[in-house]
Amino acid sequence: MKHYLGMDIGGTKCAVVLGEKKGNGVSIKNKIVFDTNSEKGWEKVVDRLISCAKKLADDEGVVFSDILSCGVSCGGPLDSETGIIMSPPNLPGWDNVPLVDIIRRELGVPCKLENDADACALAEWQFGAGRGSKNMIFLTFGTGMGAGLIIDGKLYSGTCGTAGEVGHIRIDSDGPAGYGKAGSFEGYCSGGGIANLGKRMIKFYSGDTSLDSSDMSAKSIAEAARNGDALALAIYKKSGEMLGRGLSVLIDILNPEKIIIGSIFQRSGELMVQSMRETLNKEALPVALSVCQIIPSLLGDEIGDYAALGVAKESAEAK
Repeated sequence: MKHYLGMDIGGTKCAVVLGEKKGNGVSIKNKIVFDTNSEKGWEKVVDRLISCAKKLADDEGVVFSDILSCGVSCGGPLDSETGIIMSPPNLPGWDNVPLVDIIRRELGVPCKLENDADACALAEWQFGAGRGSKNMIFLTFGTGMGAGLIIDGKLYSGTCGTAGEVGHIRIDSDGPAGYGKAGSFEGYCSGGGIANLGKRMIKFYSGDTSLDSSDMSAKSIAEAARNGDALALAIYKKSGEMLGRGLSVLIDILNPEKIIIGSIFQRSGELMVQSMRETLNKEALPVALSVCQIIPSLLGDEIGDYAALGVAKESAEAK
C-alpha cells in the first residue's frame, strides 16, 4: 500500500498526518498533534515533526519507501519552489528555514511546501466541496483572509508566489485595519476584523447590547447575534456586506465555478449570507455570478490535515 505524509505547521499547533492512498483519494490513518510553542526554536520544532513522522510510520507498520511524498502546509511568506520558510509573522524566528531540504535528508522522501491557503484550496478541490471544478477559489476567513486559487485545473501561485493575497485588497476608503491596511478585505472579513468592527460600531450604538468592548471576538459576537442582540446582528450584517463586495471583485476578474469559504463563514455564515447576497446582486456581473456557487468548506476542522496531504498528493502526481 502507498501512503502520503502531511505536516501542518501553525503558530499555535503542529500536526503530522499519515494517509493511505485510496484510488484518487486518501484515507487518514493516524496523526500526532503538538503545541508549536512547546518546543523552543524552529530547529527543535522541525526535529519534533521528523520524530513524529517516524513514530507514525513505525506505529502503522509503514516503510518510508512506500511514502510517495510529504506535503507541508504553513503560513507564509515562503518560497514553495525552493522549500524555504521566510519569517512568517505567526512563527517568530523562522527566518529562511530550508525545511524541504531537511525533511528530504532526514526522511528520505520527496517533499513539497505550500502556503496554507493554497494547501487548503488543494484539499477542498481534491477531497472536499471543490471536487469536479475547474476554476475554484478557497477563502480562509479565519485569523486572516487569504485565498488559494485553482485556475484551469491547476493551483495558481503567481510570478513570485503571492497570488491569492486578497486580504490586502482595499474594499472601503476607511474601516478596520487588516493586513496593514485600513478598510481592507481582511479588515472586515477575518476574526480580528470582525472584533475590530464590533469595537468601532459599539462606540456609536445607543441601544441595549450584551457585548463588551473590552472582550470582543468574532465568536462572542456570533453568540450574541444568535441570541438576538441587535448590535451583534448589525456587525455580522456589515461584515457580510463587505464579504459580498470582496467576492464581487473576485467573481468579476476570475469567473470561478465555486468559491469555498472556511472557518468563520463555515461556522457563522447564516449571520451574513443575506447581506452578502444583496451586495453580490448589486456589484457582481450577473452572468459571472449566475455560474458561481458560494459555499462553506466541507472539510471543516480536518481541513489542515487534508491540506498537508493534498500538497503531498499533488506533488506526487506532478512527477
